[in-house]
Amino acid sequence: MENIAGHKPALRWVVNISVIVLVLMWVIPTTGLLVSSFRDRDQISYTGWWKAPFQQEQNQIFRSQPPDTQFEADGEFILEGNIFEGEEGKVLAFGTSSRDPTRYQPNDIGEMSKSRTMVVDNDGNYRIASPEPHSGNRGVRIFATTSQPPKMTLENYAKVIFSEGLGQSFLNTFSVTIPATVIPILIAAFAAYALAWMEFPGKYILIACVVGLLVVPLQLTFIPLLRLHNTLGIGKEYLGIWLAHTGFGLPLAIYLLRNYIAGLPKEIIESARVDGATDFDIFRKIILQLSFPALASFAIFQFLWVWNDLLVATVFLGNNEDQLVMTGRLRELLGSRGGDWEILATSAFVSIAVPILVFFLLQKYLVRGLLAGSVKGG
Repeated sequence: MENIAGHKPALRWVVNISVIVLVLMWVIPTTGLLVSSFRDRDQISYTGWWKAPFQQEQNQIFRSQPPDTQFEADGEFILEGNIFEGEEGKVLAFGTSSRDPTRYQPNDIGEMSKSRTMVVDNDGNYRIASPEPHSGNRGVRIFATTSQPPKMTLENYAKVIFSEGLGQSFLNTFSVTIPATVIPILIAAFAAYALAWMEFPGKYILIACVVGLLVVPLQLTFIPLLRLHNTLGIGKEYLGIWLAHTGFGLPLAIYLLRNYIAGLPKEIIESARVDGATDFDIFRKIILQLSFPALASFAIFQFLWVWNDLLVATVFLGNNEDQLVMTGRLRELLGSRGGDWEILATSAFVSIAVPILVFFLLQKYLVRGLLAGSVKGG
C-alpha cells in the first residue's frame, strides 16, 4: 500500500534530496567565484560574495594627502582632501589610531599626538590641522568605518587576460587539450571496434590488459616515459605531452567505447557484412555514427582531465611563457599574488569557464555513453 499512486517511496525522497544537496554544493561555490571575479579589491577583502548586492560596511585605513600638499591658515598647517577620492560612500565613524578606530562620529574633532586635530565628515572630507609643519613622505593614516555602494567592475578580467599572462596560458591550454582529446578518441575507436566485433588470436588477453591498465598509477610511468621522450627529442614539447595524455587516456577510452560498441545490435553488423561491407566500411559508416554518445562521454572526461591537469603538464611540458598552461599560471599567481583575491577569483573563473561550457553542451550524452552496454537483455 505504500507504493500506490500518489505516494512516493522513502528511497525516492532520499535520492531527490541527495541530488539537490549535490547540486547546491556545486552551484553555490561556482556562483561565489563568479560574483567575486567582478568585485573590487577592497570589498572582496572585507565582505563575503553574498553581500555583493548590498551596501558594504567595512573598517578601512586611508591615507591623507602627502605633506607637500599642506598649506598654512590661521597659524596652522592644514591637510585636506576626501578619503573616497571621488567615489561614493559615507563615513559612519572614524578614529585617529588603530587602538580605537571608531572613537569619533563624523564632524567630531579627533585629537592626535603633537597637538594635531582631525575632522572627517559624512561625505569623507577630512581636515588635519597641526601647529607644526607636517613632515615625512607619506600622508597621515585615517581609520574609518564606511558604508559604500556595491562595486562591480570588468577591470579584473582586463588585468588578468592582458596583464597577468593568463590569455597566453589560455591559448596554450587549448593547444594541449584539443589534440590530447582527439588523438586518443581516434585510436581508441579503432581498437574498441576490433575488440568488440573482430576475431583474432589474443583478443581476450588484450581486453584483460586494457582493464588492468585502468588501475596502474600514471606516476609510475613519469620517469621512464620522460627519458624516452628526451631520447626521441620530444621532451618538454607539445608532441611529448600529446602522446603522454594519449597513453594515459587510452585504457579508459577503449574500455568505454568497447562496452558501447559491443552492445550495438548484432543484426546491423551482420546485415552490412552480407551486403559486402568491409570492416572499415562498417566502422566508418555505421559504428561511428551510432557510437556518438560514447565518444562524447569520453571526450568530456578527457577534456576535463587534460584541461585541469597540472602534474603531467609540469613533467612533460616546459614552464616557458609560451608553454605555461592555465593551471601552471594559477600556481604562479598564488605565489606572487596570493593577497589579491580579486585577481585569483577572476583567474580561477576564466580557468573553469571552458570546462563548464563543454560539460553543459555534451551532458546529455554522458550518462547514455557510460551506461550503454552495461546491461543487456536476454
